[in-house]
Amino acid sequence: MAALKPKISALGCYVPPGVLTNADLEKMVQTNNQWIVDRTGICERHIASPEMATSDLATEAAKAALASRGIGPDDLDAIIVCTVTPDMLFPSTACLVQNNLGAHHTWGFDLVAACSGFVYGLVTGASFIKAGTHRRVMVIGADTMSRIIDYRDRATCVLFGDGAGAVIIEPVAEGEENLGFIDFMGEIDGSGGDYLKMPAGGSRLPASAETVEKRLHYVHQEGQQVFKFAVQKMQQVCSELLARNGLTPADVDLLIPHQANRRIIQACADKLGLPPEKVMINIGKYGNTTAGTIPLATRDAIEQGRLKKGDLVLTAAVGAGYTVGASLWRWAF
Repeated sequence: MAALKPKISALGCYVPPGVLTNADLEKMVQTNNQWIVDRTGICERHIASPEMATSDLATEAAKAALASRGIGPDDLDAIIVCTVTPDMLFPSTACLVQNNLGAHHTWGFDLVAACSGFVYGLVTGASFIKAGTHRRVMVIGADTMSRIIDYRDRATCVLFGDGAGAVIIEPVAEGEENLGFIDFMGEIDGSGGDYLKMPAGGSRLPASAETVEKRLHYVHQEGQQVFKFAVQKMQQVCSELLARNGLTPADVDLLIPHQANRRIIQACADKLGLPPEKVMINIGKYGNTTAGTIPLATRDAIEQGRLKKGDLVLTAAVGAGYTVGASLWRWAF
């Protein structure tokens, strides 16, 4: 069987209506709007209401993607949910989303790669299509980061928001062979795991009165270490991926990076030699939604007319673990 070429055929996103502004944070911790904007580029972030969980955000994004494509949930073969904030350790969030959608003929699983999760999910879904074993795969990046953020810690609480995005991946149609998935490159480096983690809640430190008292069920980050690694590795993986495909940064129509910090994105773009008009930044509206940032940025790029059919798109991310990933696509819609 000849390999099939995968394309992204639809996109849907969802953010909860609640908004936490920098002015709100000024009342919660010792910080101020100028400090946050200067260091992160973030002005506000969306926060899920208490009754909402990651599966709810993911389900809404999935429904939007299905509506955009004009198909139903039974047309899906697999659902991959990229998240570090599952509703619970098990069952998987993919199972919950499948049930919410009423997708009766699908299988799926959760994928954990932190901020690189959506990029890893894309290449996983694309691989199923390329192998010819699946017709349509839905990849969802969704995180409810507000549930694992310590709002006493001003270094982390200003960074994160909640949100979700979903894409449908399927084979290119006849005559579209120039569109779709091109290549992927990834890397993990577990030696950096201690610099960005949630220490408790797993088998190493199961939940106890002591872990709760010590606030170990929240994100802990050493910002400078993460910043330096992210700038270096995001630029490196992008450069190597382009070079492997006989391309240069000048060939890229749009870089859609993980939205962790405006300064990280700008430093990476500068190292690649990409002008601002070729770099998508929307962190100001959403903060860092972890696996949700790239689909949310993609939606905004489409709405702003910055991403069009035939464009060469480069996605890139660095996340806790450390995880690193970049993918190349010729945009298909």
